[in-house]
Amino acid sequence: MTQSVPSLPGFHIMTKPTGPICNLDCKYCFYLEKERLYPPKTDWRMAPETLEAFIQQHIEAHSIPDVIFAWQGGEPTLLGVDYFRQVVALQNRYRAGKRIQNAFQTNGVLIDDEWCQFFKANDFLVGISIDGPQHLHDFYRVDRGGKPSFERVMRGLEALQRNQVEFNTLTVVNRANQGHPLEVYAFLKEIGSLVMQFIPLVERMVAADAMASPTQAGQLAEWSVQAEPYGRFLTRIFDQWVQNDVGKHFVQIFDISLESWMGMPQSLCWFRETCGAAMALEHNGDLYSCDHYVYPENRLGNILDQPLKSLVNSPQQQKFGLDKKDALPRYCQNCDVRFACNGECPKHRFLQTPDGEEGLNYLCAGYLRFFRHVNPYMRFMAAMLHQRRSPAFVMGFAKELEKEFARAQPGQSCPCRIPQNYEKCCGRTRA
Repeated sequence: MTQSVPSLPGFHIMTKPTGPICNLDCKYCFYLEKERLYPPKTDWRMAPETLEAFIQQHIEAHSIPDVIFAWQGGEPTLLGVDYFRQVVALQNRYRAGKRIQNAFQTNGVLIDDEWCQFFKANDFLVGISIDGPQHLHDFYRVDRGGKPSFERVMRGLEALQRNQVEFNTLTVVNRANQGHPLEVYAFLKEIGSLVMQFIPLVERMVAADAMASPTQAGQLAEWSVQAEPYGRFLTRIFDQWVQNDVGKHFVQIFDISLESWMGMPQSLCWFRETCGAAMALEHNGDLYSCDHYVYPENRLGNILDQPLKSLVNSPQQQKFGLDKKDALPRYCQNCDVRFACNGECPKHRFLQTPDGEEGLNYLCAGYLRFFRHVNPYMRFMAAMLHQRRSPAFVMGFAKELEKEFARAQPGQSCPCRIPQNYEKCCGRTRA
């Protein structure tokens, strides 16, 4: 059952100024197929009138003082630095006293000193896509000639460091790197990543002439991460982080988990009770419900025909967001970690629950492991924050708790202080 939703004061749009066009041909990329939405086409550059309309409408549609522009693709560096100089000029023209921020996601291959000087001068936050050390990164991330990309990505990253440009890393967790969590984490720290995202890769294959819509049944792609290994990937990194790196390195899913334990709305749509505030804009001005739902049935309209604000707050988009909650299976509604997971992304809900209900998330087993594993530490950090103390105190707590876990025996009370036997509590996630 749906209900009305007020206009969003702020929202997120992942903007694709080159559409799906990219200079890499990553074997697992789900977005390259979007070329089929606009055949035949040769010029994928967002036209000047579309760009200006978007920037003006995006700023005007926000009733909050901070407006974030997120540029992605495809690969946005293909447009060249001058294109984004024009972006900044348009933002300055229409900012109307609001604070403008720019996030720029790139594969890093074309990043050089000119790009870095532009990023630095205009306070762009740059996200570099990198899947780990060379043998893991190059397993899937190759160019259109099948050649590896790691060395070129590292040259771009070194240019960012040389020019003191702030950057974070986005790591796709896939079948190749899922078994190497500590190697991946150590590598990201070594290259200077202070903020890390670990994005699970879950894709299904359909007929070669069809687009792999989340609403279609299809065989799981061979590069998709597996649920239990994904949970172990996160917990292994978490154990390193919670004992050594709190306050030094920031991992998106750990921060969002703490929001959940604090009783706050999660800052990532995957884990919120409802979604719909994060959309995708294609190069021609078409707005879609979500970056993972760029399909004809999820097209909301075009900003050249209808104002962005009305599309963002349309009944179609409101229903899309509320469906996430309304379609949550009973099995999930009764789960002890529902408050942190909320069924995760609807794109991944294609399994059946143990009682045969549709809509169980493919990654459920991994999230159960992870959220149960982090529970005592999240409770501790939440308590510290409620007392206006640093959550970094958790590192001492974690080291002491680890010693108690090493001595724990089946049948004994769990060292985490929850009144359950160890094997029914934290022991479930430490194998």
